Amino acid sequence: MDPRTEWFEKARYGMFVHWGAYSVGKRGEWVMNRERISKEEYIEKFVSKFTASDYDPVKWAKFAKKCGFGYIVLTTRHHDGFALWDSEVNEFNAVNYGPKRDLIKPYVEALRAEGIRVGFYYSPASWTHPDYPGSQFRDWPGEDDWADARARQRFIAYYRTELRELLTNYGKVDYLWFDGCIPENIGGDETIKMLRTWQPDMIINSRLGAPFDVKTCEQTINPAAGNQLWEACMTLNDTWGYVDKDNDWKTPYQVVSLLLKCAASCGNLLINVGPDEAGNIPEMCGNIFSEVSKWLDKNREVLLTDTRSPFSWSSMVRFPGVSGNTVYLPLRFECTEICWGELKNRALKVRQVDTGKELEFEQQDSRLFIRGIECSSIWTVLAVEVEGTPEASTEQTTFWIPN
Repeated sequence: MDPRTEWFEKARYGMFVHWGAYSVGKRGEWVMNRERISKEEYIEKFVSKFTASDYDPVKWAKFAKKCGFGYIVLTTRHHDGFALWDSEVNEFNAVNYGPKRDLIKPYVEALRAEGIRVGFYYSPASWTHPDYPGSQFRDWPGEDDWADARARQRFIAYYRTELRELLTNYGKVDYLWFDGCIPENIGGDETIKMLRTWQPDMIINSRLGAPFDVKTCEQTINPAAGNQLWEACMTLNDTWGYVDKDNDWKTPYQVVSLLLKCAASCGNLLINVGPDEAGNIPEMCGNIFSEVSKWLDKNREVLLTDTRSPFSWSSMVRFPGVSGNTVYLPLRFECTEICWGELKNRALKVRQVDTGKELEFEQQDSRLFIRGIECSSIWTVLAVEVEGTPEASTEQTTFWIPN
């Protein structure tokens, strides 16, 4: 592993936090654009009522640590242009409006105190900047929508200065997560060179330019090719920013399923919470993550895959993962025995991960019969130690593979 990215590969599980003035509206982070709200109206109805009155990043950090997250990514500035720190080039910020204080400094300090890696989300897009090509496009604005070349250059200089503030005023930053980098061609590659001088050890996602470290996929699991680091970012319900009526929550079983699917291809899961305007993480998030953390306490080794799985799905096993000479078999259903028909290698030992109990097994060519399983209610996993590098008996390339 690269020492610079090793922490990310070992974490596998991060918490995304979408929080800002839009949280006041309880209608998500795109409310300004979707409802065609002017900056003046946005200040009156949203920003002025964004109090952050219960904001306690120490509580957030302890919550994240208890739930098993290795890192947090916070929206330092979303597309609305409202910055959560005291920016010298953007007066539209949380020190001048709303909370009337810097919300980033205590966040960074709290995460460091708990040993949680520090992530900043940043959107170069800004609906409220005078040089940005409009706030109410139904598609993202295009390259030809700039007022002129000078406006484009002023905007690039502006967003780079904001990034310099974020990356030079708060000490070490572990992860910079870009979004909203549209119109294209806003000097992304050159900007990344600048970022590397400010934070040489920081990792960067794929949404601004190259070279990047982490390929990002959103609301889907689409592993990057080869040995590229990758991450799936997902909502816990159906929305990113706070929506009080959105009760379509994923179950703990579904969250663990996402973790297992990502880990099988050596990827991370960045799963979102949307605090209310005061800074409270919804209670359901805690309930769900608490159950997931109980599973992690006994099964986290399953996520520490170091090889992309060569194995396909089967009736009882989904998302098999590989680490060294061990194959992890997550069981979809409760059962006492299974037949797994994928293994080319000779099996040496089988154990149930959550109990540590060694299980009886019998191998007939590629068919491995495992007995004595004691299933839990959420993704029981078996660890099969094999002779040599784990291989599938038959490669699957074209047949339908279920999610």
